[in-house]
Parts: sequence; C-alpha cells; structure tokens
Amino acid sequence: MADYDYDVLVIGAGPGGYVAAIRAAQLGLKTACAEGRATLGGTCLNVGCIPSKAMLHASEYFEAAAGGAMAAMGIKVKPELDLGTMHGQRKDAVKGLTGGIEFLFKKNKVDWLKGYAQFTSNDSVEVAGKTYRAKNIIIATGSSVTPLPGVEVDNDKQIIVDSTGALELAKVPGHMVVIGGGVIGLELGSVWRRLGAKVTVVEFLDQILPGMDGDVRKEANKIFKKQGIEFKLKTKVTKADVKGKKAVLTLESAAGGDAETLEADVVLVSIGRRPNTDGLGLDKAGLAVNQRGQIETDHDFATQVPGIWAIGDVVPGPMLAHKAEDEGIACAENIAGLTGIVNHDVIPSVVYTWPEIAGVGLTEEAAKEKGEVKVGKFPMLANSRAKTNHEPDGFVKVIADAKTDRVLGVWCIASVAGTMIAQAAQAMEFGATSEDIAYTCHAHPTHSEAIKEAAMAVTGKPIHV
Repeated sequence: MADYDYDVLVIGAGPGGYVAAIRAAQLGLKTACAEGRATLGGTCLNVGCIPSKAMLHASEYFEAAAGGAMAAMGIKVKPELDLGTMHGQRKDAVKGLTGGIEFLFKKNKVDWLKGYAQFTSNDSVEVAGKTYRAKNIIIATGSSVTPLPGVEVDNDKQIIVDSTGALELAKVPGHMVVIGGGVIGLELGSVWRRLGAKVTVVEFLDQILPGMDGDVRKEANKIFKKQGIEFKLKTKVTKADVKGKKAVLTLESAAGGDAETLEADVVLVSIGRRPNTDGLGLDKAGLAVNQRGQIETDHDFATQVPGIWAIGDVVPGPMLAHKAEDEGIACAENIAGLTGIVNHDVIPSVVYTWPEIAGVGLTEEAAKEKGEVKVGKFPMLANSRAKTNHEPDGFVKVIADAKTDRVLGVWCIASVAGTMIAQAAQAMEFGATSEDIAYTCHAHPTHSEAIKEAAMAVTGKPIHV
C-alpha cells in the first residue's frame, strides 16, 4: 500500500527532532513533526540550554560589575539587580529562537502536528485524536529530569525545584542547595551564587562532574570553592521536608552512617535526566526499551522495526543537544538513501560556568586503559590573552597515543573553553596528531594558543612555560 500521509514523521521538535524534520524536507521528503509543547525547540530551547545561557551570561555581567574583573581593570560601579528584567531578556531569547524554528518549518514546508504522538501500529501514530500513517517515523522525544526518591519537586512553590523551576525563581534565595554536582547543577548554581545566594552542592560521588577527565574534575572543584560554592561530596540526600518557606534536607554519608540535616531556601534537584519513552505506545509498534529506558538502534539510527528510527536522548550516548542535531541530520539522510554518519568518538561537551569547562574524546584515565599515552598540559596563567584579561584559572590538556601521536582527547578549563574545543574536535575528526596541532600557526594573542602549547608539551617542547 502506498497511502502514506508522510514520507517522514518526526515525534518531538527538540534539537534532534526539528533538525531531522528540516533536513528530511530539504531532501524532498514530505515531512511532518509532532510536538505537544506550545512552542518548538524542545527542552533545550524552552527550558534548558538557551534560557540557562541567557541567565549565565547576564549573571556574569552582574558579578563582573559588582567588583570582579571590571574593578581589576579600573572600572568601578555599584550594580543594582533588576531580576525581572533579567528574566525578561531570557524569555525574549527563547521567544526569538523558538519562533525562528516555526519560520523554518514553514519555509521548508514541514507540517507541525500540534499534540503528543502515540503509536497505534508500526507505521501509524495518533496526534490530538487524528491518526497519521508514515513510511518512516523518527522518535526524537528527548529526556526529562530524573526524580530523586524522598524529594518531591514542586516548581510552583519555588522551594524544591528542578532545572525548569530554577530558571524561574522570583527572588534570589538566601541559601540554595543543589543536589547533584553535574553540569546542570553547577551552571544553575553558579547563576544564583553570582546574584547573591549562598550555594551548597551535595554530590553522591567523591568528586564533581562525573565522566570528565580527572584533572579537570579536581581543578574545577578548586575553582568553584574559590568562588564561594560549598561542596558536600560522598553525601546522599535521603529526604526533603518543606517547613513553611524553607526546605529541610536529611543527609547521610554515601557509605552510610549517622544522618544530619541541612536547611535551605531553595533546593535544586539535578541528578540527571532520563529518556522520554513512556507514553509513546512503543509496544503497539513492536518496540521495547533497554534497562535504562533507551531505544537501541544500529549505526544508521534504525530500530529493530523497519521504518522506525530513533535519535537524541532516547538512544544510548551522551544527552547533548549537538549530538541530537547531528544524529537528526544523519538519520534524515539515511532515510533519503544518502550516507549519514555521526562519529560518536568525537562529541564535545561543555560546562558553561566561569571559567568554561570543555572536553572531547577520551579522558586520560580512559585512554590509559586502552594503551600507552603521552600527555601535554599548559596553564592558562601562562597564556598572554588570558593573563591580559585577568582570566588566570584553568589549563589545556592534550592526550595522545604514545606510538602514533594521534590525539585521543583534549580537555580544557578557560573563559572561552566552549569555543576553543571546536578546534580540537575538528582536528580529531581529521585524525590529527599532537604535532599537527603544535605546528599549526595560531593567531596571537588568543586563548587558543594554549591548545598549541599543550600540544607542544606532549613532546616536552612548550615555549611559554
């Protein structure tokens, strides 16, 4: 039968879904995208990546003006916080970008099916009471906040909140406790610390930023402590009670032991995210999830059911918007008969704190498990641009194979680490050696010269340290 409504129907309009839909339409496929949220863009654009960066950027300006970097450069002001306006510019950024995606849908003739989709068979879904049949269906439903047993989130009360609620606080809390020392908790904790809150991070593991390079984790901890963030490592939260306008947390050592309590004005629960696979009716499509609730796919993003594909946070791998975008493009190209590829060994990750933290490829620990390595490090304190800008914290670390010199991983802490890491990712995509980077001319004075020097340090030949 050829009575399909669409060649491609994408479920979810987040970074993976909307990009997949646009690319499929560009390739001449009749395309629709089902999204129940009132605006396109998913978690990332509406309540994640974009609004958090708007608040991070604004709070950086506030802290600089309040006696940070600006005072060191002879600029003395006394800033006044207008939190309402700060929230307003965040909302404007979100509105502009989500509206931009709606424009791109119209430009590329992608139909927006307004509502949440649920499978009715292996080639059909129901959206807002109407059934649509598609030759290809891409699942791109993203992820949501992982709940913590014993700690009930209620964003409306603004006492125990998740990442969405932490963006909407009507006033700066006196004391914010962040449960979880990962990327989101550290970013949002940094926002409110800069604006005047005392911030305590409670982390179950023995160090923050799980999954990142060991040197990076240790150095980041030192930097955040210097900024005033307190850490309770190897500690778990077993219960949270709301008493009046305060939250009282019950804490225990991760290894067990006597309990203690900690009072906070706001508690941010940020222990990770889980795939949005519930409620899709996957069983009606003949699909099942793995133990982590993810949908398994092959290298082309095809599931075990012909014609059904999956990308982004619902499949194994890091839950990152740019990973989902690349997978969306590749998946659409595979459906169109082209060759869509994502190199999952070269997916950069960034923490947008101050300074920024970024990495791509293997950590030193993981690289050593695979074989002998050479490591080069260069401190940002010795980088002329960072020193001139009063940004001395951090370093760049290059990890290379001891025999071939091929770069296996790059990690950095610097004010613009998120931008710097793109050079490293591109070099690794082309199979660069540390020598390739070391002998590439870098503009002076720039932060990126630190990557060159770290590459030179792999063979013991840095110039400026």
